[in-house]
Amino acid sequence: MQMISSRAVPFIDAQSLTSGEVREVLFRDGDGSFLLYLRDGEHESVTQERVMLLDLREALIWLNESAHEQGSFWE
Repeated sequence: MQMISSRAVPFIDAQSLTSGEVREVLFRDGDGSFLLYLRDGEHESVTQERVMLLDLREALIWLNESAHEQGSFWE
């Protein structure tokens, strides 16, 4: 498995109005499939993690998101 790209996306929590940061990492598997790892929260007790299987088109969309669109895969 190879890491293709990673980024940190800042956000403001709607309930507490505190700032935070989510991590997004795109991996490519040996068979050519793509995995997107999403992690929010800085403390282990409140962290949410997700792994999404992406096809080539979705991986390209993620890679080419503009700055104001980053974080869209959390919705």
